Formats: sequence, structure tokens, C-alpha cells
Amino acid sequence: MITKNSSYFFVFILLTVICSFLLFGGTKISEKSSKIGLKLPVQNNSIKFAVIGDSGTGGKGQYEVADQMAEYHQSFPFEFVLMLGDNIYGSEERRDYQRKFERPYKFLLDLGVLFWASLGNHDETGQLYYKRFNMGGQRYYSFYKNNAQFFALDTTRMNSEQLQWFENELRRSSAEWKVCFFHHPLYSSGKRHGSNHKLRKHLEPLFLKYSVNVVFSGHDHFYERIKPQKGILYFVSGAAAKVRHRNIENTILTARGYDREEHFLLVEIVGKQLYFQAISRRGSIIDNGVLLQQVRENTTPNK
Repeated sequence: MITKNSSYFFVFILLTVICSFLLFGGTKISEKSSKIGLKLPVQNNSIKFAVIGDSGTGGKGQYEVADQMAEYHQSFPFEFVLMLGDNIYGSEERRDYQRKFERPYKFLLDLGVLFWASLGNHDETGQLYYKRFNMGGQRYYSFYKNNAQFFALDTTRMNSEQLQWFENELRRSSAEWKVCFFHHPLYSSGKRHGSNHKLRKHLEPLFLKYSVNVVFSGHDHFYERIKPQKGILYFVSGAAAKVRHRNIENTILTARGYDREEHFLLVEIVGKQLYFQAISRRGSIIDNGVLLQQVRENTTPNK
């Protein structure tokens, strides 16, 4: 038999459960945010960006990486993302752009984060005209952000015309930081692909002549930070959607390598320092540190 007192007791218990749910539910959300292991300075007026490579599968790995990017953006409000090619795997119909780009990165796109794309060997040239890739119909282009200039190259279709454009852009540049991003790595310890020596022969002399500072590439489906080569910093970041397990060979090139999970990069340029942090699809820190800008004499004066 249910008495009046037992009814009051039941209501009390119910209210206690509801209040506990609300209180502890809120606590769980804040704990999740506090667990973000951000290792970047997050300074005012710095250049903040993310890097993803080989991202456009539309699969679980891509969506998990995108979720982590959205989570980290709350603590590290990067303004743009560099895309290192293979942006859309397989067919490139309207629905594919939605499933393999717009949906996974919707949170960032809605905030106005810009995505600057370069083409990979799996990409069709129709991507040049997709507004949200910001390529403006060009296979290669550059843009400025504060004291840095970013150069997107098409390493799948490299030719003399592109090389001449690139040298002219470098010669005219007054940027303190020159950052290149493209698909095929000049230096890589990958078993499947590895270093592209032909591209290195064409591009590295220009990097050295005009004081390029940092190079981001994809293609090999893992993370690798290369030991500085002739004063230039190289990153391989080709696993924003799928990873090739146990694919990093033991070479003298590697400063840090990771081929167990998908990942993305966060980068912050502050003065003459570049801070970086590589993060897995589960949110764990793969690599982080700070690199000093290498000062090299420019053998050809700006005109």
C-alpha cells in the first residue's frame, strides 16, 4: 500500500535523480573540454591553422578526425586548413562533395574556417572550381596571412610553366615565412611511396634559393616529421582519413613517425617560431614541439 509519506519520498528520489543527471551531465561536458591536451601558445595575432592530407574518403576515420578538429577548435581557433591533396576519393559528383567534405567539416565551415586545397593524384581538375576549396580555378596559387605566404603546388602535373610561376612568386615575395603545401613528399620514409627524388630535383633548389621555411605534403598515409633538411622543415601528413599501418621504414630521415591511427596537424606561427601539434583521431598527442625559423641568405635579391 502506497502512503502519502511514501509518495513524497518517491518524488524526492525522482527529483534527486533528475538534479544529479543535470549536474553531472554538465560536469562531463566540461571535463571533456578540459582533457584537450593543447600544447600551443594560442597568442593574439599569431597565424593559426590546421593541416589535413588524403582526407576525402567519407569514411569513419575522416569523420572522427573531423570531430577532433572541431573539438580542438574551441581551444585553438584556427582560421584556415591546408589540404594536401586526395581531397575527394572516387567519384566526384555533388553528393560526394557533401559526404566526403561538407558533412564531416560542417562545424568548421559554419564557423567560417577556410579550406585551401592542393590537388593529389586521386583528384580531378574539376575541384579547381569548387568554391569551398578556394583554388579559384588554378592548379597552383598562393595567399598571404600576416607575415607568411602560402604556396599551393600541383605535384601530379608538375611542368616548366608551373616551376616558372613558382620562382617568380618566390622572387617577389617579401614574406618572413614561406610555407609550401602539396601532395607528393620530397622526403619520406614510406615503404609504399617514400621520397620523390624527381620532384626534389626540381623544387629543392628553389626552396633553398628563395628561403622556403616549411613544407607540408601527404600521399604517404601516416605522420612523419622529417629532420630538417638543409635548414628546411618537412612534414608528411597523409592520414586524415585512412592510415597505412607499419609503413614507416627505419631511416635517418625521421624525427618522429606514427602509422597507427589517422591524424591531423595544428600549427601556430609566432614571430620566428613555429609551434606544431599532431593529434590522432582519438584526440591523443602524437607529436608536438617548436621549431625556429632558419635564416639563410637569399642569393637572388627581390625585384
